[in-house]
Amino acid sequence: MPNVVVIGAQWGDEGKGKVVDLLTEHAQVVVRFQGGNNAGHTLVVGGQKTVLHLIPSGILHQGKTCVIGNGVVLDPAVLVKEIDTLKERGFLKDDAHLLISDNAHVIFPWHKLLDSSREKARGVSAIGTTGRGIGPAYEDKVARRGIRVRDLLNPERLRKRIDERLPGIREELRELCAAASETPPELDADKVLADFTALGERLRPYVGDVSLYLSGQVQRGARILFEGAQGTLLDVDHGTYPFVTSSNCVAGNAAVGSGLGPTAIDRVMGISKAYTTRVGGGPFPTELTDEQGDRLRKVGDEFGATTGRPRRCGWLDGVVLRYAVRVNGLYSLALTKLDVLSGMKSLQICNAYELDGKRITELPGDYEDLARVKPLYETLPGWDDKLAGVRTFDELPENAKRYVRRVEEICGVPVTCISVGADRGETVLLQNPFRS
Repeated sequence: MPNVVVIGAQWGDEGKGKVVDLLTEHAQVVVRFQGGNNAGHTLVVGGQKTVLHLIPSGILHQGKTCVIGNGVVLDPAVLVKEIDTLKERGFLKDDAHLLISDNAHVIFPWHKLLDSSREKARGVSAIGTTGRGIGPAYEDKVARRGIRVRDLLNPERLRKRIDERLPGIREELRELCAAASETPPELDADKVLADFTALGERLRPYVGDVSLYLSGQVQRGARILFEGAQGTLLDVDHGTYPFVTSSNCVAGNAAVGSGLGPTAIDRVMGISKAYTTRVGGGPFPTELTDEQGDRLRKVGDEFGATTGRPRRCGWLDGVVLRYAVRVNGLYSLALTKLDVLSGMKSLQICNAYELDGKRITELPGDYEDLARVKPLYETLPGWDDKLAGVRTFDELPENAKRYVRRVEEICGVPVTCISVGADRGETVLLQNPFRS
């Protein structure tokens, strides 16, 4: 049976959580393989909203195993709160259904302090981070000075790691605070040790060797669903650098971030809104700063699930989607929030850019060039019908069908899933990726 990766095809916030929740019915294991609690995946089931930040979006299904891979940077306090909240609501009844990699790196208080202080120091050049400490935690990881989940379970080793790291942290914070004429924060090693040892004990029942577990599931023929965070254009290597996140968001990292070989991945489904949004700084060719952009934001409830920040909104960008198809190896697209476009008399899709007087159809590699491009649009007729009750493709208004088919032509892959509302049931699944 195929194993499937669900990946964001834009700048994040595409609705990956809803699609993962929907597809979990057909999987046995759901794996989160990168990012941290800077990602918020919103699920609506039976009208009840659930926002998850670290636990995979399959957790609302009983009997499914949810896995947090080694590629995730983990804030243990956030994770413990998430576990407790789910248990209070009747989910995660069996602790064996959550597994956390002992090799996942941990976010400490100093990571958050560095994140916010550095962002403040950047001023007008701020990237737009969430301030959750994600970047500094990944920085420590690649500098080989990070602290992992396994270290939380060994107080002696944890004490040693904290004592090794704190002098350098204090020095950098003193410099950043001096430049801002602020008093540097206190970091008490004893308190950090006590707090994180206690958090480690809370998480101990869930910690294990994720690579070994997943390898066994592959050998047994289990269906595995890999859940990406953020989106392709926020990938640290393949996104609009430096306005990106600090991890690899593309599908190839599903193997690295979970401890499996690339042959374990069979299919990749990209998730795209029927329009485009992004949060934070950086180029956004199809951004609308007029009443139409305001309408998309209001009707689409475009505010960050993690930060509450208003999202920048614009027309669908086919150049971005073609790029996502290429770097992820997408076999299909799920198109979300098609219902948000209802009531708009005409719609535009960007299929190319103009740069220095020339028409280009591929994404520029330099973000400064991307910031200078002029989007070239084609106009399609809109529709007035509400889509909430639609459950088959044939039930869509003719102009909505035309819009979906044009997206397929522009991207070169089929649209196999269409979301027409926030709830799990408000979805048209044209092809199940777990079936041949």
